[in-house]
Amino acid sequence: MFLSIIGIIIIFVGFAVSNQNNVISRYSSITKIIGVVLVIIGLSFSMFKVIDAGQVGVKTVFGKVDNDVLYSGLNVINPIAVITPFDVKTQNYTMSGVHDEGNKQTDDALRVLSADGLEVIIDLSVLFRVKGSAAPNILREIGTDYLEKIVRPVSRTAIRDNAVAYDAVALYSSKRDEFQAKIFNTIEKSFAKRGLELEQLLVRNITLPASVKASIESKINAEQDAQKMTFVLQKERQEAERKRVEAQGIADYQRILSTGLSDRQLQYESILAQKEIAKSANTKVIIMGNGKNAPIILGGN
Repeated sequence: MFLSIIGIIIIFVGFAVSNQNNVISRYSSITKIIGVVLVIIGLSFSMFKVIDAGQVGVKTVFGKVDNDVLYSGLNVINPIAVITPFDVKTQNYTMSGVHDEGNKQTDDALRVLSADGLEVIIDLSVLFRVKGSAAPNILREIGTDYLEKIVRPVSRTAIRDNAVAYDAVALYSSKRDEFQAKIFNTIEKSFAKRGLELEQLLVRNITLPASVKASIESKINAEQDAQKMTFVLQKERQEAERKRVEAQGIADYQRILSTGLSDRQLQYESILAQKEIAKSANTKVIIMGNGKNAPIILGGN
């Protein structure tokens, strides 16, 4: 477009000098031709616009936004139209308490009050994208600064509005997924009305007050000690049961021996004992008798 403006200026200069009676007037025709050529070249370049991958373009002619969207590739447009590009890839807006980690270089974490009146610090990442078909409306109603005008305030408001329904400890533990699902639904609806699509919401970190963290840690330690004591008591009960069964077995054995041991049983037990002695590697002499007395064993190491 710049070449076209230069060409128009040169054409006017050519007409201006053509009316003068001097040497310069002889070059007016050439000047006009050069101006026309520059205008044509400028218009030719302005008629073609390349939109990069992952972007769409919105045309504006004298301040009026065109509803037609230019998609990635080569497009033929009105030479005087101004093209505003919009990124339609997934974008990440992070609000974090860690410096240089979020979109802002300072502490940008959300400080919200829970149902029990405690201040909870939340780090959040919002993954979203611009709907290509809605880009003209975004430019017309919001502008290109939709991060600060829509994404940031809508996300922070949704978190504060939903956090007041939960206790601080519940947000940190058992209700975290439920809380994340609720704020996702709230933000998704607000984004959809404005041409944005929420893809994912990540509650990255929830920080409780120091006093609450100390109470939780104390409770966890107490529960671990109780579980350890339960294990010890269970082990002692099992050991006591084992000893009781063992004692009962010994008592039953002694009772059987005292009530049912006969001469034949004694003789059988004696033979078994002699057999074990005979297998021993030590030298011995066994004198076997035919009476009721036990045999005499001589020798041995």
